[in-house]
Order: sequence, then C-alpha cells, then structure tokens
Amino acid sequence: MTAVHIRPVSADDHAAWLPLWKAYLQFYKTELAEGVSEVTWQRMLDTNEPTNAALAWRDGKAVGMVNFIYHRSNWSIRNACYLQDLFVAPEQRGTGIGRQLIEHVYATAQANDCDKAHWLTHETNATAIQLYERIAERGGYIQFRKAL
Repeated sequence: MTAVHIRPVSADDHAAWLPLWKAYLQFYKTELAEGVSEVTWQRMLDTNEPTNAALAWRDGKAVGMVNFIYHRSNWSIRNACYLQDLFVAPEQRGTGIGRQLIEHVYATAQANDCDKAHWLTHETNATAIQLYERIAERGGYIQFRKAL
C-alpha cells in the first residue's frame, strides 16, 4: 500500500470531503438540516473561524477526514482543541489512517498553542475505542446534552 499524505482542506477539496462527511453522518445514523453541511464547509475555509479540517490522501483519493475546532477553556489560559468528526473509509480501516489523522490534530493544535485535544465517540464504537485507548486517556466524564 502506498503512503498516506494528510493535509488541511482547501477550497478545491469539497468534492473529496463531502462523500466522507456524508458517510460519517450515515455511520452515526444521523441527518442534518439543509444547509448545515455547506455552512460547516465554509467555516472550515474561513481563517477567522476556529473550525478546521484535514483529509488523508492515498493514491490521489481522499480516504479519511478529520474536523476539529479550537475553543477557549475556563480551566486554562491556552485554547483546547475539540476533535469533533473523524472518519476513515471502510476499506482503509485498520491501516493506521485514523491514528495519523488524530496525530495530525495533535500536532496542529500544539502548533496553534492549544494545551489539549479531546473528543467523544459513541459507546458502541468499539473499534474506535480500541484505538483511542492506545493514544489518549479517558477523562472519566459522562456527557449530558439537551437539544435546544
């Protein structure tokens, strides 16, 4: 297998990012209101926004994506990085791309003066949890939320 190259998205990458984004939403059995994906994409391209994205490329094809957001914390002077979305094409799983995407986020966040990276996954995502337990630590917190 050829090497994987990870780089931030550019305006020319929408057609590569969108199928991965849609597959990610389908994986989590969710749908978004019309226009949300387009606004999300525009935020990723806007340097004034804290939203970022990168794609993993193999043989000229996007095979993974990661979307992440820098945010303030009341527990630190420095920002934190929330890794919100991570997806690797099913046929590429188990090849290290997920780990490479997370390590890209770590490096990018550190270069942008963040003091931590954090994320969530669904409790049924056992394969991802195996990876996450090797490259991060569980914080022990339970998430609560209410749609508004």
